[in-house]
Amino acid sequence: RVKRGGGGAVVRVGASVGGHLTRHSAHAVLLATGGYGNVFFLSTNAKYSNASASWRAHRRGALFANPCYTQIHPTCIPASDEFQSKLTLMSESLRNDGRIWVPKNPDETRPASQIPEEDRDYFLERKYPSFGNLVPRDVASRNAKTMVDEGKGVGPLKNGVYLDFADAISRVGEKTIFERYGNLFEMYERITDEDPMHTPMRIYPAVHYTMGGLWVDYHLMSNVPGLFVLGEANFSDHGANRLGASALMQGLADGYFVISYTLANYLAGLLGTSPVPVEDPAFAEAEKDVDDQLKRLLSIGGTRSVDHYHRELGKIMWEHCGMARNRAGLEKALSEIPALREEFWKDARVLGDGPMNQSLERAGRIADFFELGELMVRDALEREESCGGHFREESQTPEGEALRDDERYAHVAAWEWTGEGGTPVRHVEPLQFENVQLTQRSYK
Repeated sequence: RVKRGGGGAVVRVGASVGGHLTRHSAHAVLLATGGYGNVFFLSTNAKYSNASASWRAHRRGALFANPCYTQIHPTCIPASDEFQSKLTLMSESLRNDGRIWVPKNPDETRPASQIPEEDRDYFLERKYPSFGNLVPRDVASRNAKTMVDEGKGVGPLKNGVYLDFADAISRVGEKTIFERYGNLFEMYERITDEDPMHTPMRIYPAVHYTMGGLWVDYHLMSNVPGLFVLGEANFSDHGANRLGASALMQGLADGYFVISYTLANYLAGLLGTSPVPVEDPAFAEAEKDVDDQLKRLLSIGGTRSVDHYHRELGKIMWEHCGMARNRAGLEKALSEIPALREEFWKDARVLGDGPMNQSLERAGRIADFFELGELMVRDALEREESCGGHFREESQTPEGEALRDDERYAHVAAWEWTGEGGTPVRHVEPLQFENVQLTQRSYK
């Protein structure tokens, strides 16, 4: 846990290897714990990439900016069953040669190789003739989901679209295509038992990385003195451009080009001072908060696994706060998430009796996801425009494409925690563009 401390110090309570709470104090803390894509349950992120560090910092006073900014990646392997907990990301380089299509007939039963050209819908090439299969991620993802929602999905669960290399193979040969994508083809075959050289890949969008995160200044320090936030854990370049930056480049910029100067300058001003002592009441307060939650989770004694509730939360988030949002869906989500959270606290099954164990730790993460998911929906509801990865159905062109509203929404929305059961406060930080002016994009 973090808190404003004397001398610019940050205080923290953590768990030891044995599961017992321990206290640590420092002049500064670097928080580089990644994004919060796992709120959606199914994502490309490792399951242990959770949002608790950022969220607990937010509950202690750090502003959370642009939480609804989420990037959806279009080339993931579709889920194979209802209980899958992670999706595999395939490189987008595949779209350089692969053609994306679905059968025109939703009731099509023939194998892909037996479906003639006239019965195929190359929907990206049809809708976006200038860019075709190379449209940006959000456009490709949104259109793929539309095809599946219309019943044209492919595969055993009808939850994907085809990525077909037949034309490229006939043009340059199998050897060249394998030289370009062989490692990806082999990985895909190990997972699906299908050879992309002879059977089209099946792909479907998935949450990849998040562009929101803890608010930071140009020194990468949050509004909590001494708490620096790096990479995907902050909102910075990810969300400030309103489209989405490269997670790798953001991490490099933070880790090597910025923080090495700003952190040193910050610490130089604290020479001769001591961090907050571990006896400070802030530690006891944070420790009590953690202990109270652990005891509450262990006392539930319910019947359903915490993963059940995470999966149900993910369904709400995907349908109502994913690639396309509208007011009715977001308001529905704002009623469904609290109801699901209430059920979680009444009927979740948390194993063990303490100290910290895997089941208990997981339950704590899900409790955080409920709160963060609700803030994401609230943020999306406030943003009544379409821009990049956040498509608002009420804000679209006559052709059905994203319609920006730069007059009202060229800003960062930074949220302030107001306590359990309170309504978060939304602060606005205007964005200023000096060298590149905002324009409405078109990929037709």
